[in-house]
Amino acid sequence: MTSAETGSPPTSPHTFQVDLRGLVDLLSHHLYSSPRVYVRELLQNAVDAVTARRAVDGDAPQRIQLTASGGRVAMEDSGIGLTEAEVHTLLATIGRSSKRGGAEGLESARQEFLGQFGIGLLACFVVARRIRVVTRSARSPEAPPVEWLASDDGSYTVRVLPDEARTEPGTTVYLEPRRGAEEWTAPARVEELARDFGALLPYDIVFSDGSTRRQITELPAVWDRGFPSPAARRVALAGHCTRTFGFTPLDSIDLDLPVAGVRGVAYVLPEPTSPAHRAGHRVHLKGMLLTDRADNLLPDWAFFVRAVLDTDTLRPTASRENLYDDETLEAVREALGGRVREWLAGLAVGDPQRLSAFLQVHHLGVKSLARHDPELLELMLPWLPFETSDGTANLAEFTAAHPQIHFTRTVEEFRQIAPIAAAHGLGVINAGYTYDAELLALLPGIRPGVSVTELDAGAVTDRLDTVEVSTELALAPFLATARARLDALDCDVALRAFQPVAVPALFLDDRQARHERDRASAQEGAQASGDALWSSILGSLRGSAPRARLVLNHNNALIRRISALPDAELTGMAIESLYGQALLMSQRPLRPADTTLLNRSFLGLLEWATHGITENGEDGK
Repeated sequence: MTSAETGSPPTSPHTFQVDLRGLVDLLSHHLYSSPRVYVRELLQNAVDAVTARRAVDGDAPQRIQLTASGGRVAMEDSGIGLTEAEVHTLLATIGRSSKRGGAEGLESARQEFLGQFGIGLLACFVVARRIRVVTRSARSPEAPPVEWLASDDGSYTVRVLPDEARTEPGTTVYLEPRRGAEEWTAPARVEELARDFGALLPYDIVFSDGSTRRQITELPAVWDRGFPSPAARRVALAGHCTRTFGFTPLDSIDLDLPVAGVRGVAYVLPEPTSPAHRAGHRVHLKGMLLTDRADNLLPDWAFFVRAVLDTDTLRPTASRENLYDDETLEAVREALGGRVREWLAGLAVGDPQRLSAFLQVHHLGVKSLARHDPELLELMLPWLPFETSDGTANLAEFTAAHPQIHFTRTVEEFRQIAPIAAAHGLGVINAGYTYDAELLALLPGIRPGVSVTELDAGAVTDRLDTVEVSTELALAPFLATARARLDALDCDVALRAFQPVAVPALFLDDRQARHERDRASAQEGAQASGDALWSSILGSLRGSAPRARLVLNHNNALIRRISALPDAELTGMAIESLYGQALLMSQRPLRPADTTLLNRSFLGLLEWATHGITENGEDGK
């Protein structure tokens, strides 16, 4: 007679095939991010057990109840159950799973299982000091129920129980919490975790606190439910978003990919967010919450949405707390990005009002997408806002008015030149914002006849009105003095007449000129520090780049007064002051030579002014 036939006392203690204390430390500190996952493991085992039983008996009951009461946690299911031999083989061996039985029905159902790594029940030791399992096999209905009792010291016992201990197939798991883990087994916390992990599981799951029973699962998922109207569906999805993510969305986007086994929805954020922000998406695997921090689910450009979905094809990591980034996920990510793109295109064609509201908040995200999608850029041309010399405008209307477009690479440069460009009909776009320069580079390809070039000093100067030749000849001594004073700073001087009149001088350069200025500044620093080698290298890099240009406005009264000064030294100080003021207005970094010039000209003008006042005062005594 065997112990199963006699109901004999427990056999002698057996030892796990691993160091259980080391395993618990591994699970707690390295594999799982939080002890909260023990509820997921209980739910997973119960769901898989029910799925396994239904594979061999389609009419089997589907009961799962989670109970938290009196400081203990119990999970009961009507699943496949285990025999005594299976308990020895499966419950104490890492890497083995009851779902790998030899029955063909079980093998055919394996794709329906949640668990894949065989850690299962032992993971509950992250919160429990003792685990008791009472189980009865559905595959061997004549076999009596079996008890498996394990402690966190690495030992377990197995004994056969009388028939009345469990009359129906299935399993009940009892957890006795370890010291310090009581918070994880409190009824409110257990119910919260069960709802978080198991709301979309395929079977009805009930939670009990010992006095009341409440439904955990909420099926079907909100995105799969029928609604009387599209408006009612939007309201329901908005409520789901508020409960799930804590915000009311601008809109929702269906993410249904039947071929890829993906169903869900993306919610559009109501406020702008940084492109560098990694979105945390919520992913369920066959109904079980896998993670609420998936940052590799959607393309990087879709940073303006938060997604929640259920999948039965994507592969989890070993901890089952994120998605494994493989070829399947890459294909799904591209397809989900396509859904977001289709939603944008649909708004552009059929609902411009909603598109406009969306772009007021998230134009940066659309620009990020359009960098890699010229067709979408062309579709969005009438909608995407750009800062231009004509004010905020879209590219469709701006290219119609300005076939030849210039752009600046910095916001500061644009703000200096924009009033002057607008007054003289020069079409300039501020490309100092994220993605704008890349989009402008694509523009000639989708708008034939439009040219896009970076703004340079020559282009601006050529558009400004010239002064009469006789006037410029009369001012030749003044211009010669100005050029001589600024020559050491690699800056030319030009005389033009332009609007607005209040601007006395305009500092212009281009990227090549700025590079040359930076090189010269670095060479000066190397010379000052005695680094002859670096100074020589920088000197050999000196090129023939165009120099910066100070454009004096002959329409400005101050410029005309300075040009008429009889004192060449005073004229030079005034020119240096104008250069410094124009440089500061351009908000470019000052080199040491620029700072020295500013100080010298300011002190020189101050001394000249106060000296004149003092002399007049003495003469008046």
